[in-house]
Amino acid sequence: MNNSVANTGRLLGAGLRALLVLTLLTGVVYPLAVTGVAQALFPDKANGSEIKAGGKVVGSALIGQQGYSLDYFQPRPARGLGENSVNTRYRLLLSGATNRSGDNPELIKWVKEAKAKVVRENSTAGYKVRPSEVPADAVTSSGSGLDPDISPQYADLQVHRVAERNGLSVTEVRKLVDAHTEGRGLGFLGEPRVNVLELNIALKALVEGD
Repeated sequence: MNNSVANTGRLLGAGLRALLVLTLLTGVVYPLAVTGVAQALFPDKANGSEIKAGGKVVGSALIGQQGYSLDYFQPRPARGLGENSVNTRYRLLLSGATNRSGDNPELIKWVKEAKAKVVRENSTAGYKVRPSEVPADAVTSSGSGLDPDISPQYADLQVHRVAERNGLSVTEVRKLVDAHTEGRGLGFLGEPRVNVLELNIALKALVEGD
């Protein structure tokens, strides 16, 4: 009986020591090591890929914002799984795809309305947008609803409107778009893209003469 109690005590003690060691290694040492390596090698990404303007953090390069006036470049539509009415720059309450099929009547209605809106808002006195020129990313949301980028085609389609509303030349605005167009990752991954927040920060600086 005494041996059984002693053995049980030893097993409990060994189990407790193993629990404490594993907790220390996996709950303290490993997270600190990973955090330290990330901060040393990839500080920008480790801190959320922050974008700053005027010395303040204004967003992340990884998360799209909504609520820009027509003086600025517009992002992709954001149709996720729910919206909030408090933070209009990050409207989505839950990110995610709408999961509508390509022939879903509601999705077709959204796309038609979005295309008409893009044509209407981006046509100017000297430049008329044709429906056939509207790229897919101008009328559909991404899988997460939080895509921070637009295609160079969508950015270029907005150039005339942005130039007119800000008193700039089309050439100036187009150069701005070109300067903020990123190519494919490693030359072959993904598609060329333009980060909307970074582009709009540069646009504001150009308008204000900074």
